[in-house]
Amino acid sequence: MKRRKRLSLEEYKSGILSGDRVGLSRAITLVESTLDSDNELAAQLIDEIYEHTGNSFRVGITGVPGVGKSTFIESFGKHVIDSGKKLAVLTIDPSSQKTGGSILGDKTRMETLSRSSNAFIRPSPSGDALGGVAHKTRETMLLCEAAGYDFIIIETVGVGQSETAVKNMVDFFLLLMLAGAGDELQGIKKGIMEMADAIAINKADGENVEPAKKAKKEYQNALHLFPANENGWNPKVKTCSAIKDDGLSEILELLEQFHKEQNETGFFDENRKDQAIHWMHQTIHHFLKRNFYKSPEILEKLSKFEAEVRNGTKHSVQAARTLLNQYYN
Repeated sequence: MKRRKRLSLEEYKSGILSGDRVGLSRAITLVESTLDSDNELAAQLIDEIYEHTGNSFRVGITGVPGVGKSTFIESFGKHVIDSGKKLAVLTIDPSSQKTGGSILGDKTRMETLSRSSNAFIRPSPSGDALGGVAHKTRETMLLCEAAGYDFIIIETVGVGQSETAVKNMVDFFLLLMLAGAGDELQGIKKGIMEMADAIAINKADGENVEPAKKAKKEYQNALHLFPANENGWNPKVKTCSAIKDDGLSEILELLEQFHKEQNETGFFDENRKDQAIHWMHQTIHHFLKRNFYKSPEILEKLSKFEAEVRNGTKHSVQAARTLLNQYYN
């Protein structure tokens, strides 16, 4: 298939700032590219649009597989749009570790929401990023903000490792849970619950209403055992049914209350500043790793060192240190 002609920097910029969804999609494709020439243009684009970013409310949503994240986001998204906001949903799609191919199943989900002129849904392959968070999710988020989207949802694949990465790029972290699925903690690590600004027990309908109420009490009791948050916010537990559209407006009100309180105390801006520093360090790590493995000197010797580690003539740390010394020298 013939590759689409790359636009100029000015064309990408004007497309984004005018709120053109096709232009935004093409800019995100540029940012996600692994080509060096595209990376350079993407960096220039981020520089150009940066002054138009930062005006959204960023929400991370995670939960165990089967909790109904997509159904929740579609129903919840309608409430966000009805409140007068423009919504962007960035869904991190799992990439196959064997083939590198992405499932991109989200293109067939959230169909009703995607038809709204005030919604933009973008699945991004996670590639080799730890825990299923795409390397370029932050840049994509900035492009959406510059395009006028003032409420951004980042949905993780819920594989248990991506939550910390998402927490470090959002203002509010929502953990979706189920009731009546055996152990109420469902293998969710204590650390993930500690990161949550709210827990929503989904599928609280039909025969699940009472188990959901019971689970709500259990989670509330569990949250009381955690140390108080530095920002002064006490995490809340809500029940909801995305399919029945029940309890979602209350969750939106909770998010708005959080936003208001954190702005008043100054913690909202402080959190954003901390995240910007974290992003700087992450970017350094990413480019150091990428440049190391793209170095011709390293590529030339890597397979030889792998063979020596495999047959036991060199141990792993020795091989790594030798390669690193050669890279830096």
